[in-house]
Amino acid sequence: MEAQTEGQVTDFSGKWTMKSSENFEELLKALGVNVFLRKIAVAAASSPAVEISQQGESLSIKTSTSVRTTNVTFTVGQSFNEATVDGRPCTSFPKWETDRKISCEQTLQKGDGPKTAWTRELTNDGKLILVMFLHS
Repeated sequence: MEAQTEGQVTDFSGKWTMKSSENFEELLKALGVNVFLRKIAVAAASSPAVEISQQGESLSIKTSTSVRTTNVTFTVGQSFNEATVDGRPCTSFPKWETDRKISCEQTLQKGDGPKTAWTRELTNDGKLILVMFLHS
């Protein structure tokens, strides 16, 4: 990873493998995902391969599991369309929370439902931490 100067954002580029996951099934349950689909999602998400490429404020994130591959491309500070973790179409707005952390609020494009968000943060010891939130 390149060195940073003050005011620069961290480069998230790289290939990442998941080391641990906590409460993912509980999140899916709270979103109303049925038990059968939850079990499939949890099994598939147990070892995703994530590849991130970044140029300045623009990021492309490819996530591959045994069930599917998703690609999302966005520019920090600009809204974009994606799907929530349970597959609902949403408009997302990413922003820099710190120079090492991106937060993203998701707004459903249709219907009502729980509001979701995520953060991605690079730690000083080189770990990428993804946290998904459910706002009641």
